Amino acid sequence: MLKKLDRYILRKFLGTYFYAIGLIIILVIVFDLSERLDDFIENKAPINAVIFDYYLNFIPYFVNQFSGLFTFIAVIFFTSKMATHSEIIAILSGGVSFKRFLRPYFIGSVLIMILSIFLINWVIPHANTKRLDFEEKYYRSSPYQNRDKNIHRQLAPGLFIYMQSYNTSMNIGYRFSLERFEEGILKEKLNSDYIKWDSTKNKWTIFNYYIREYDSITEKLTSGQTIDTLLPNFDKSDFTSRLEIVETMDYTELTDFIEKQKMSGTSNYAVYELEKHKRLAFPFSTIILAIIGVCISSQKKRGGIGINIGIGLALAFSYIMMQQVTNVFAVNAGFSPLLSLWIPNFIYATIAFVLFKMASR
Repeated sequence: MLKKLDRYILRKFLGTYFYAIGLIIILVIVFDLSERLDDFIENKAPINAVIFDYYLNFIPYFVNQFSGLFTFIAVIFFTSKMATHSEIIAILSGGVSFKRFLRPYFIGSVLIMILSIFLINWVIPHANTKRLDFEEKYYRSSPYQNRDKNIHRQLAPGLFIYMQSYNTSMNIGYRFSLERFEEGILKEKLNSDYIKWDSTKNKWTIFNYYIREYDSITEKLTSGQTIDTLLPNFDKSDFTSRLEIVETMDYTELTDFIEKQKMSGTSNYAVYELEKHKRLAFPFSTIILAIIGVCISSQKKRGGIGINIGIGLALAFSYIMMQQVTNVFAVNAGFSPLLSLWIPNFIYATIAFVLFKMASR
């Protein structure tokens, strides 16, 4: 049951949070539009596409990206004002413990965390699909005009493919081979000049191929000019996806995608695991930053609100910097993606606990 104090603080907390987010969204849209307007005009982007396909889907992405930071800023701003007006002194003098005073902040940060988890795992991925499609069509130069080299994949247990190179703009793989093993023994091997994705059939077409089939005694050779085939867990999307494409997958799709990448032998699946764990670790940081913000700004300081905001921003940006450093370790040094994202949360949760003990005295 929420008391009058809880409703008062929650109203200030959530009101300041959404007001700050709203203001910064307007500013970001204005600056973003001024930067990209020439590209939109040059590529003849329709106004309704700019509004509904890009900016309308950009807003939830941006809100979630900086949700923790703006929670922190909102808490520091209105709590510092309460301290300046001696409201917190009156509340604590009335017999309310500092732990009880924290309750509405905790409730508000949990509500924001739940909203963030829902957005980042189910709403934003679908919004990102339209946003990224718009960027490809009207803003970015295509990232697909390149060639991957020396590609090895395991499609299923005992089924392996190799391509010397793959042209992502033409969807053609050169010097293609496929090997099938049973109990560690090679049973069949296909070699071809090249393989091409047929978008009308949603199949691969193999050109100038020959197949060797082995049994314990004999070897059978088959050759031909073309053959259509469906390769399990393998299509052109394996090559036409940038890192941002995982942002278009909901939590279930992303989990399945990571398992597929692990089975295929992709070396950089840690990047995708980072994205998966980020969808829980980042929203959880909202609670930690809110508690730190209250503990820093609940006491009246001679320098006023500015001192609290300065200290708070220094802590917030050091937290963000630590997240980036541990992410680099996960991608480049083989560090666990799960630990790389949760270690900063554990460290700053400890800082929040120490600050809470100091503020409770």
